[in-house]
Amino acid sequence: TFCEMSITAGYHRLWSHSAYKAHPSLRFIFALGGACALQNDCLTWAADHRRHHLHADNNEKDPYSALKGFWYAHFGWMIRDFESTREDLSNVKDLLKDPILVWQRKHYLSLLLLTNVGLPLLLGYLHGDIWGSLLLAGFLRLVLSQHFTYLINSAAHFWGKQTYDPKQTARDNWFIALFTFGEGYHNYHHTFAWDYRNGVRWYHYDPTKWLIKVCSWLRLTSNLRSCSHYRIELTRIAAQYSSAISKCEHSA
Repeated sequence: TFCEMSITAGYHRLWSHSAYKAHPSLRFIFALGGACALQNDCLTWAADHRRHHLHADNNEKDPYSALKGFWYAHFGWMIRDFESTREDLSNVKDLLKDPILVWQRKHYLSLLLLTNVGLPLLLGYLHGDIWGSLLLAGFLRLVLSQHFTYLINSAAHFWGKQTYDPKQTARDNWFIALFTFGEGYHNYHHTFAWDYRNGVRWYHYDPTKWLIKVCSWLRLTSNLRSCSHYRIELTRIAAQYSSAISKCEHSA
């Protein structure tokens, strides 16, 4: 939970989309959790993610375009040669001003070894089961958490409802939200990327949204950005109208 929420609330909604502002202490916690999640340093992660949103469904410019297939979007893009864009931080110049992110990038290798090897070894030593701790708290946790995150790039672009924009592959999928701390409402997110929420209905499972909101009561977060109900409904109705027109044209 700590690692996943550091990705969803920190890497994603805070740093990639500037959906809210956070106290330095909370940003530091997210930076540690992000290193523990083993999904690269935040500057590189945010640079790739911003390119994904700017060039969504563009096979040439979208780092993990769903149009190249499920497995490419899920994992394949990470194991092919993508060095030319991985080191391009030109679209995160604002984040380079955050000393916490600069520190995390500089010490990323040490942080990931400390959190993914050192901590499990310590827990295993204290409980008398080092190998069990390494396999469960280390390896298994990483495999599950990373593949849950990858579902956003893959499954959330293939299955679900195009509630707000039927012209893009991103989809709203409540089931995926259960495994990704609320990130499954992906069509909404691609339509209103700057909103600190992904699930906007009261019944939407979005613990990342709840965490950010609770932290605002504790004055750890501020300037929470959200789309108005009027604009959300107007966009939803326009999408329904567009889909209806398209179906009529195809059936004519």
